[in-house]
Amino acid sequence: MTVTKPTRIGIIGAGNIGNVHMETFKTIPWAQLAGVTDVYLPLAEMRAKDHNIEQVYANSDKLLEDPTIDAVVIAVSNEWHAPIAIKALEAGKHVMLEKPMAIDLASARRIVEAERKSGKILMIPHQMRWEAAAIAVKEQVEKGALGHIYHAKASYMRRKGIPGWGTWFTQMAKSGGGPLIDLGVHMLDLTMYLMGNPKPVSVYGATYAEFGPRKQGIGTWGAPNWEGKFDVEDLATALVKFDNGATLSLDVSWAGLLETDNLPVVQLLGSEGGAYLKGAKGKLFAEKFDRIVETELSPPAANDDPRARMVQHFLSSISSGSQPITSVMTGYTNNLILDAIYRSSQTGDEVKLNWDIE
Repeated sequence: MTVTKPTRIGIIGAGNIGNVHMETFKTIPWAQLAGVTDVYLPLAEMRAKDHNIEQVYANSDKLLEDPTIDAVVIAVSNEWHAPIAIKALEAGKHVMLEKPMAIDLASARRIVEAERKSGKILMIPHQMRWEAAAIAVKEQVEKGALGHIYHAKASYMRRKGIPGWGTWFTQMAKSGGGPLIDLGVHMLDLTMYLMGNPKPVSVYGATYAEFGPRKQGIGTWGAPNWEGKFDVEDLATALVKFDNGATLSLDVSWAGLLETDNLPVVQLLGSEGGAYLKGAKGKLFAEKFDRIVETELSPPAANDDPRARMVQHFLSSISSGSQPITSVMTGYTNNLILDAIYRSSQTGDEVKLNWDIE
């Protein structure tokens, strides 16, 4: 990648995820961490010191007003994704927006409209696409090794992992949902990508809240607020149908009486081959001479960094003006499916997807 000057990056949100982004960006020679802000300024000041960031801004508006900032990373609570992303695009900034893209479908639609008006790049950092095993499976899918992928299964099941009970994580008005919008959005994105991005047309789903309301199933992520509330699901399941006849089954949970936590799992069933991804590991399957042949994918190198690949892709998209593979429309697609799963759970009926933006 040839660049004349580094892309100047502003970080909005200095918490755990924001810090992960800072750690990654500072390893890229053609990126420069130019600014940071957080609602808790002492945290932003600490990150600036830790990562040698040029300036701390009093708030996100001040950062977005700075004409020297080229792009921003938005790593704040879900309810602020759309308002800040729209302001950033209107301010002429490229945007890396943490998942989920928006708290609801209406907000996602507004982001798409703002992105199209701005002419800027908006990318959702779904890091699972950048794992070595996922890349290897995608290469085989594109070669036709799996044939027609007619069904996929995706799951990410935690037995005791409710994050920040009582905080924004567990309040529908602030988070948009529970494990479905937290974990399910990753699994949907990765699985549809590996399937070749078929167009979803309908959804049937159900959600459950069996443990969170009783303050059970509490995980270690985030400090709880026992004066808060839990009004999201702690398990969701769904079946997504696509325009090519394929289907995808999804199961995600924050809490459940399982044997153990399960790493993210994706299974692809194709007419000529299959694939299995579990965490960073993967296998391919085919039938040869009346026998199932199993090929284990090579483990990633010790210095393999999926997030570095992801950040480099963002910077390359900015430089070339081309859409990133996790574009604004992939975010909208995810929100469209999530919205349909929640509506299906409420009504008990299948929901046909309305593609009012394409």
